[in-house]
Amino acid sequence: MLKKLSYIILFAVALTSCNDTLDEINKNPNATETPLAPYLLTGTLKQGADLYWGADNNFNSSLLFVQHWAKIQYTEPDRYDVSNTSFTSLWNTGYATLITDLNTILNFPDSQANSNYKGIALTLRSWTFLLLTDAYGNIPYKEAGLKVTPAYNTQKEVYTGLLEDLKQAQSLLSPANGAVTGDLAYKGDIVKWKKLVNSLRLRIALRISAKEPALAKQAAIDATTDPAGVISNNSEIFKFVYTTSPQQNPASAWFETRDDFRISKTMVDKLYEFSDPRLPIYAQLPSDASVGKYVGGANGLSNSDANSQGFAKTSKPGTYFLTSASPAVIVSYSEVLFNLSEAVARGYIPGDAEQLYKSAITASFNQFGITDAAVISNYLNQATVKYDAANYAKSIGTQKWIAFYGQGLDAFVEWRRLDYPVLKAGPATVLDGQIPSRFFYPGTEQSLNGASYQAAITAQGKDLLTTKLWFDAN
Repeated sequence: MLKKLSYIILFAVALTSCNDTLDEINKNPNATETPLAPYLLTGTLKQGADLYWGADNNFNSSLLFVQHWAKIQYTEPDRYDVSNTSFTSLWNTGYATLITDLNTILNFPDSQANSNYKGIALTLRSWTFLLLTDAYGNIPYKEAGLKVTPAYNTQKEVYTGLLEDLKQAQSLLSPANGAVTGDLAYKGDIVKWKKLVNSLRLRIALRISAKEPALAKQAAIDATTDPAGVISNNSEIFKFVYTTSPQQNPASAWFETRDDFRISKTMVDKLYEFSDPRLPIYAQLPSDASVGKYVGGANGLSNSDANSQGFAKTSKPGTYFLTSASPAVIVSYSEVLFNLSEAVARGYIPGDAEQLYKSAITASFNQFGITDAAVISNYLNQATVKYDAANYAKSIGTQKWIAFYGQGLDAFVEWRRLDYPVLKAGPATVLDGQIPSRFFYPGTEQSLNGASYQAAITAQGKDLLTTKLWFDAN
């Protein structure tokens, strides 16, 4: 009996030792014991740019909805024949990767991340939440990252909360608060980050203008009177600059192996109507040299009708957008000027709305390398382009839509908000002549966070592509 007991004790000790050893074996020797703020910042910027400019949220969805691009084959997304699995990457990457990593920086002690890292993290987190609510509507915000099944906040609560978050970000940012490394956007230039914060505050002010004009006006005043200012030239554009494969622009990577997109006929026709010098930048001539002009692909066609337009007889998007190093522009100087023009037109801030409108168009031209003063002047003096103070939404909305070319998510929200230009759904689309007004929630929300999901759609409306969001509802 004593001998048997000894074996049992020996086996137990051996098993314990084995478990200890397995714990050691299962540790990744290359893992960082403590995540580092610079690495998290670099990763967030790269993953955020990929998310914003990549297929799922940009050229295979929102760029089609706003008719910047069109599909010449595999046309289901261009016909809105999609499911709730089509829009998961913005949600999943936004929450599980970007917001999680940015919260990690925000929760670091000061010894691991100075206040500038935290101010940048709060700015980027606000931008991520803004993308999410612009696309889906009501979203987890206050409880995001804190609970397994977070409650959804209304879009109004999200927008107003983000205005407060950006105020806090502004207070955290100062050139005197320490150096920042890992910043592939602004190279640690805190002055530029502070300008971005105010530019995002101005953007949100206009998002809420139709629903909360008093709050929108105050937010616009706060953003434009802050001593840090807003983005004030093209060198301050918030963008991620790609290099070569595998760190290449997502559209460039796509076109290396596939040929299923063209510039939209809607965009080409509008650029021809305005004699717009951005046309050869936005589009390539068809590969069939006999065509001799830019030809866009029609949106919302059946696969057979789209194919029959001719692969060699239609224009691909411009090479400016399809090279490995094409930048992912996220907040442009042109957008900020359009926003200032609208804020003046709405009576929120003082200024010259028409001159700001002209400056916004000029900034877009300059952004794409068009600097000839005579060319710009001739464009601005056309009757079809001149600022219409009686219908500023049409003037600003149309020109902003052109300037946002390639930035599908923001072009989509501004088109819904301003209702210009007037777009028509293609003949083979499946929403009874309507164009989508939002993204579906991912199907996993129904199964993993069902109670919160049900409460959200009860408050907002059915989980349909055609349900208008709070900022857009008339």
